[in-house]
Amino acid sequence: MGSGAIFINLKPPNVINLSDLNNELIETYLAVKEDVENIIRHLKNFENTEKEYYRIRESKFKSDYKKAARFIYLNQTSFNGIYRVNLNNVYNVPYGYRTKDFFEPDNLRLVSQLLQTANITNCDFGLCLSKIKKNDLVFLDPPYTISHNNNGFIKYNQKLFSLEDQYRLSCFIDEIKKINAFYIITNAAHHAIEEIFEKGDTKIKLHRASLIGGENAVRGKFEEVVFTNICQKF
Repeated sequence: MGSGAIFINLKPPNVINLSDLNNELIETYLAVKEDVENIIRHLKNFENTEKEYYRIRESKFKSDYKKAARFIYLNQTSFNGIYRVNLNNVYNVPYGYRTKDFFEPDNLRLVSQLLQTANITNCDFGLCLSKIKKNDLVFLDPPYTISHNNNGFIKYNQKLFSLEDQYRLSCFIDEIKKINAFYIITNAAHHAIEEIFEKGDTKIKLHRASLIGGENAVRGKFEEVVFTNICQKF
């Protein structure tokens, strides 16, 4: 699911399945769906300062809406909005984002409204196959395991989503096609990735500005590749 950008922009009127392996992310989306007003109320108590950031980062909350408020706050005020944990599964991104208005209440309410028709699951993508039916559209946005510049963030992603996972995802797409469903996948434009996902379907290369930086990262334009079987069906 990630940022949910595709889901939010499409605004599908029918029931949709959303999933991600990040437990904190999914817990946050569930809380936004079910208890958005309490999240907003709690976020209003936070200040966008470096001292407050580290206080909130070290804090532990028990209630779902408070944990969601913490996740949103850290995401919006951390360095480049990176989500990263150490080997002890402790969030360790430094303070960095200094925009005063770090959240928009009406935007959260809109997302909550859109999520009312969504089934939200914390799981590996491989467990979602049984939910896919003929003519469904499956959008896949895996962490980029490799990239042309091999920056620190990509190295970190290797721990989250290995090259073996990329091969598993390729097999998953084969199963999607057997069901006669549609898929769209975005990934790094790297020769190894292009070989893994080459299935005779449409391949589109795109360029975008880099918004995420790791240690010794090189900023600039990133080349991405999109694979889809939609064009072959029409």
